[in-house]
Amino acid sequence: MTQITVPEVGESVTEATVGEWLKKPGDIIKAGDAVVELETDKVNLEITANEDGVLAEILKPSGDTVVVGDILATVAPAGSQPAAPAPKPEPTPEAPVASAPAPASTPVRATPDVRRLADEKGIDINEVPTSGNKGRVTHSDVESYVQAQTMRTAPTPATEKPFVAPTPSTDTELVEDRRTERIKMSRRRITIANRLVSAQHTAAMLTTFNEVDMSRILDIRQRHRDAFEKRHGIRLGFMSFFTKASIGALKAFPRLNAEIDGEDMLIKHYYDIGVAVSTDNGLVVPVVRNADELNFAALEKEIAALATKARENKLSIADLQGGTFTITNGGTFGSLLSTPILNAPQVAILGMHKIEERPVVVNKEIVIRPMMYLALSYDHRIVDGSEAVRFLALIKELLEDPESLLLEG
Repeated sequence: MTQITVPEVGESVTEATVGEWLKKPGDIIKAGDAVVELETDKVNLEITANEDGVLAEILKPSGDTVVVGDILATVAPAGSQPAAPAPKPEPTPEAPVASAPAPASTPVRATPDVRRLADEKGIDINEVPTSGNKGRVTHSDVESYVQAQTMRTAPTPATEKPFVAPTPSTDTELVEDRRTERIKMSRRRITIANRLVSAQHTAAMLTTFNEVDMSRILDIRQRHRDAFEKRHGIRLGFMSFFTKASIGALKAFPRLNAEIDGEDMLIKHYYDIGVAVSTDNGLVVPVVRNADELNFAALEKEIAALATKARENKLSIADLQGGTFTITNGGTFGSLLSTPILNAPQVAILGMHKIEERPVVVNKEIVIRPMMYLALSYDHRIVDGSEAVRFLALIKELLEDPESLLLEG
């Protein structure tokens, strides 16, 4: 009899939550088969079997909190008799037995917090249709299903009760339907919350703003869009321009590419750029390593690959570790202006926003230009205000003269 245990999943990860069991007792498993998912504060991991055998017993059910070394399940030698299935209850007279059993359906895949949401909504998660993501049910799938059910069962105007205003009285009580849901936060959401609060309490955080005329970048993307995609197999987006501009500015102002260690400043002369990605389970920041060594096409491919891994819960701990500077794009959700929070221990973060046509003055004339507000949050303990303002002004200058990125980035 062998054991499946919680492995070391990273030096900063101490505990995890047991997610979905992909195998059940009695199932035959092969070495390398994924057996169970673990949800950590950073990523979801699939735990695999080390050798062939039969899954004998599950010791940690879904939802349990575990630490490194805990025994998740036991595995019997290959050829062992699988556990006998539980006897089926006899059908009641009110529930006639079908003439032929229906084929068994494949169990849906969902994280513990999604299953908890389904339970609290009072729905069977096996009935929720998925919107893709390789058969995994997400928060949005559950919410969409609940909304569809509500619309289906809503009363028609003919059956709705007419509203009767209460008779005015000094002791009249207004009775309202004030529905409240209690949803347990996922481990990742709790960690995100704690780190954001910690960043605000630890750093002397300030934000400075500027705006950039995106005309020339939009023109370049329009003129080279088809040829770029045909040659490199990926679209030319905005993130490669902003990454290149950030690297150029970081080279000119190295203290924004640093962290504080006690009474020392650790100035980093490499450029591992974190790119914030929104997922169903919360915000994650995978890191593009040595971004200064990548051209526009390589940057776009790496950012797209990391974003896909993030949304499919396939990021590794290594994908998230480190990072010297972060870029976050609230403009994808329509944000016009925001103050991003530092991604500790980094000392600066750049916020992109929605591109909006606005009247601006150019050469003493009012013209309409596609403008974007930029926000730079920084740690005033290590970065002076004038330094942060000049850093952001240089990013603006590089973006408004994209050809310069070939030299500066």
